[in-house]
Amino acid sequence: MDTAADTTSAVIKQHLIDPEICIRCNTCETMCPVQAISHDSRNYVVDADKCNWCNACISPCPTGSIDNYRTMPRLVAYSLADQLSWDELPAELSPEQLAAAGAAPAVADDEVAASAPSGLTATAQGEAAFNSAQWGATTPPWSAAHAYTNLYGPKGAEKTIVATVSGNVRVTQVGREYDTHHVVLDFGAMPFPVLEGQSIGIIPPGVDASGRPHHARQYSIASPRNGERPGYNNLSLTIKRVLEDHQGKPVRGVASNYMCDLQVGDKVEVIGPFGASFLMPNHPRSNIVMICTGTGSAPMRAMTEWRRRLRASGKFEGGKLMLFFGARTKEELPYFGPLQNLPKDFIDINFAFSRTPGQPKRYVQDVLRERSADVAPLLADGNTCFYVCGLKSMEEGVVLALRDVAQQAGLNWEQIGATLKREGRLHLETY
Repeated sequence: MDTAADTTSAVIKQHLIDPEICIRCNTCETMCPVQAISHDSRNYVVDADKCNWCNACISPCPTGSIDNYRTMPRLVAYSLADQLSWDELPAELSPEQLAAAGAAPAVADDEVAASAPSGLTATAQGEAAFNSAQWGATTPPWSAAHAYTNLYGPKGAEKTIVATVSGNVRVTQVGREYDTHHVVLDFGAMPFPVLEGQSIGIIPPGVDASGRPHHARQYSIASPRNGERPGYNNLSLTIKRVLEDHQGKPVRGVASNYMCDLQVGDKVEVIGPFGASFLMPNHPRSNIVMICTGTGSAPMRAMTEWRRRLRASGKFEGGKLMLFFGARTKEELPYFGPLQNLPKDFIDINFAFSRTPGQPKRYVQDVLRERSADVAPLLADGNTCFYVCGLKSMEEGVVLALRDVAQQAGLNWEQIGATLKREGRLHLETY
């Protein structure tokens, strides 16, 4: 067999991301175990030479933008440069165009599936490396409420929905490098049902440096399902703008500055909602362990507030709530004051500060290990759900800490981790 000829004429089913639907949430890049997905300031793209069709990125995508393909001759597959320049997906090549390229039949789906990896990445030395993303669930807990998704979007029946700003307050102390706001959006008479753990897309007005409209930016919802103001069709977001980079130079992000500067009465263009897996359990006595940093606290605030309202109603007896909340300093921690006022018998709160003057650096994974005596029984309890949200850099440390806690308690992490993933009880949402 002429291998060179086979390679020249081979056809692949190239995996691509639809830039019109993508909300740049970084979920696909986070989930890819072979680093085939990357991005620039505009688009997320897939490297055809690296993609091995493991499909780890498909289910977690909140919009379906990842689930797109084009049949292409391998030698002329779309390059990363091609994909980064797109505003929309190119049309599928016709049979005549494929024949003109001298292409052979496409690879069979079962052959592609057979090449999927076992879930471990490999180091340059060929050794198995720890892949925290493999433990993240892509399905919700069995008792979660039904989530509505993609009601409004670029390719939906309704393109966008317009919300009115009904509140905008600062939720961190004044700082030189950061500024975090709590923004409340009201949808009036337009339907926009959301659940704790979902997100929305905000489309900033204007165009980018290339003259193209800004793409949507994703923000997690910080309010419970019945609204920031109960009984009204509204929700809240936690939005941080960075004022300086690590070199002390001024930074002016497009969307974060737009949102933080909004005034009451301003109109905002919204798409979504998104997300059908990072949802809280609803069954009585379910335990929730929340691990977050910075604005990753938004979905945790939503879950906590919903449980608080249920508790106040006297109609629901929830299980244990634990919160592990990290920031550089307490001044940078959103909602620090309100958190301090929550009853101790309602929620077990643990802070970790990495830049407190005169104190050693402490991260959420350090505190998880310190509280191992309390976390281990929750790992073994089938009624417990774990939620991790924040910067990508925290993910591996947190999952490793959970593994260590399990092993030190005599639990089999491989079994525990697999069960958590299968039952939708360990969710990782990092960016």
